[in-house]
Amino acid sequence: MDKSLYACDSCQHKLCAGRVSLFTSLDTDQLLQVIKLIVHKEYKKGELLLFEGEVRNDLVIVNKGQVKAFRNTIDGREQILYIFSEGDFFGEKNLLRDQPSNYAVEALEETHVCIIHKNDFQKLVKEYPDIGLKVMEVLCQRLDRLENAVETMGTRTVGARVSSVLLEFADKFGKQSPQGIIIDLPLSREGIANYIGLTRETVSRKMSSMQDQGLIEMIGNKKVLLLNRTALEKSIE
Repeated sequence: MDKSLYACDSCQHKLCAGRVSLFTSLDTDQLLQVIKLIVHKEYKKGELLLFEGEVRNDLVIVNKGQVKAFRNTIDGREQILYIFSEGDFFGEKNLLRDQPSNYAVEALEETHVCIIHKNDFQKLVKEYPDIGLKVMEVLCQRLDRLENAVETMGTRTVGARVSSVLLEFADKFGKQSPQGIIIDLPLSREGIANYIGLTRETVSRKMSSMQDQGLIEMIGNKKVLLLNRTALEKSIE
């Protein structure tokens, strides 16, 4: 990694590491030591942060923006696995052992990341064991997400799949308003379809039907107002 390409000026006074679950057990002085290890890089929308099959030797923290982790299926379709936004991270598995990435990561918008080299991170884990426990916790959460995705695509109805992803986005990207929860969608209709194993047309039809039923209100292409969360939750039970 060419450190001359990086500068962490944009992270000054923000304690970006403090916004990452891995480092929540550290106090301010300890966080300042972590920040000294961080280098920074920016990516434009559509630029790849990680190629499928690439071996990384660092942890990548999303400081600003959103990225998608995806891979291409045998029939050439894109399957989106995760959406990483501010405070999320990827590359944690390669901090423990070297292995090619089984997905690629692409910026959904202008994205700033903070990077910690593998050797530096391993020293942190030895000094602060709670960080290692957090890595395991995150890996378990992501495994749960993939298991749920497989179950959803195999057994749930179209309505349950769309309801499930809207609830997921509401929890992660939603903001409460007097009318309901306003969701800034991280993906287009096609992206949502690739995330839950449907076609774009099916997703669009179902969201239109939900709007007709008074469950949601679509605000342009990138926002949804969630009007009846309880009904969506019941539809996936």
